[in-house]
Amino acid sequence: MKLIAFYLPQFHEIPENNDAWGEGFTEWINVKKAYPLFLGHNQPRVPLHNRYYNLLEDGVMEWQMNLAKRAGIYGFCFYHYWFGGRMVLEKPAEMLLNNKKINFHYCFSWANEPWTKTWHGAGGEKEILIPQIYGNEEEWKAHYDYFRKFFMDKRYIKKGNCPILLIYHLRSISRFNDMVRYWNKCAKKDGFDGIFLISMNTCREHVTKSRWVNGSVDFEPCKISRDAVKISSKFKPKDTSSLLWNRFAVRQIHYKEANEKMLITAHEKNHFRMVFVDFDDFPRRNMRALITKGSTPKRFGKYLKESIRLSKKEGNEYLFINAWNEWGEGNYLEPDTKRKYGYLRQIRRVLQEEYK
Repeated sequence: MKLIAFYLPQFHEIPENNDAWGEGFTEWINVKKAYPLFLGHNQPRVPLHNRYYNLLEDGVMEWQMNLAKRAGIYGFCFYHYWFGGRMVLEKPAEMLLNNKKINFHYCFSWANEPWTKTWHGAGGEKEILIPQIYGNEEEWKAHYDYFRKFFMDKRYIKKGNCPILLIYHLRSISRFNDMVRYWNKCAKKDGFDGIFLISMNTCREHVTKSRWVNGSVDFEPCKISRDAVKISSKFKPKDTSSLLWNRFAVRQIHYKEANEKMLITAHEKNHFRMVFVDFDDFPRRNMRALITKGSTPKRFGKYLKESIRLSKKEGNEYLFINAWNEWGEGNYLEPDTKRKYGYLRQIRRVLQEEYK
């Protein structure tokens, strides 16, 4: 079983974020600003040894990938941001491509949404910072040419002789069939059998398999949260002066309930399962946050083990984990001051028991 963890390349400065949020903005800014919304609320989340890293510094990704590899994780799935030829947050993946000393697998998930302020928790209407442009064959060629150097890397994750590519919102892509047909043609010219395209099934989207969609993955807890969220419509969370009130007013999802529903959801060949570590996007969404209750390393290990068993039964070799470092969503495997290395140790324990 090959475990692939989603990876957010947001922990370094970029001009777009500095322009929108002020000089020096990274994901850590939101993480550090968080505070408890109710008694027992696990905020702020603090990385172990105060390791508020910069992904562009030498040694950071080596540390991350060595840590993941020791736990038994097969690879990372980097979020990829492309807007008609314009990119953001591309440097970490490019640094990995150029650093052949790092022996670790990876692939891409194209987060094909407009770059907006609400992604970081701003209220009101979405303020679009960079629009999403799909274009025609000229743009498709430029995008494939960028992918190509990664696809040719022996560390890039492939299913058979096809590089794996995830896409967040397939339905949003104009002329999707034409674009993917063109990409497959390019891939075959490069000696591949095509691209293994995986649709991400979110709360808003489920794309059935077709000639151009080879597989899908349930993006959790986004997908399951439609049915698992607990909230009273009569209440709204307030500021920190209402800690008792907020306990009952926040949007909540219970870790056990969500995972039990995920496990009984039918999956077939190439419909990949996902496990999630935790979820609390208060650093990004403030009072509109969705907060998970009840996640512990032991429970995570239990549902990981069962998901591996089911995936093997369904004939699938990949299982996705959300996420390696989504600190702004409280959803990360990296060690923090509360759980230490607890979640990573559960992965190692489960895999050792599974394959002893």
